[in-house]
Amino acid sequence: MARRDYEDDPNAPKPNSLVPAASVVVVDESGRVLLHRRTDNGMWALPGGKMELGESLAGCGIRETREETGIDIEITGIVGTYTNPGHVFAYDDGEVRQEFSICLLGRAVAGTLRASDESFEVAWFEPAEVDTLPMVASIRKRLNDWRSGQMPVVH
Repeated sequence: MARRDYEDDPNAPKPNSLVPAASVVVVDESGRVLLHRRTDNGMWALPGGKMELGESLAGCGIRETREETGIDIEITGIVGTYTNPGHVFAYDDGEVRQEFSICLLGRAVAGTLRASDESFEVAWFEPAEVDTLPMVASIRKRLNDWRSGQMPVVH
């Protein structure tokens, strides 16, 4: 399913759903960060996605990371909360989603990198390398918040 991101765009469609979600900044023992290239928009992103009924936020982040990258993680902290009502995702099925997203911090504990039906490329990057990668502004903000070491309260 194709997805188009709108952030603070006056021409964006109005949201018709509100979805709780988790994303995860996963760091390995060398300090590299895990990213995957999404099949729905071609951009590099943190692993993550919407919470399922009966699932905790940490469980969502762990599941989404495993599904999208093949890496098993443990949650070690929080990067921040991201709730910008001006940031919506429009899907080709008509859903226009506003997310309530919490970005977690995770540590890789096992697994092997692999692409999935949601990602066609998965890789570890040195933190400075992410500056040149194509990604949406909200993901770049989360990575910059993590690199600054200052946990923002609300976005």
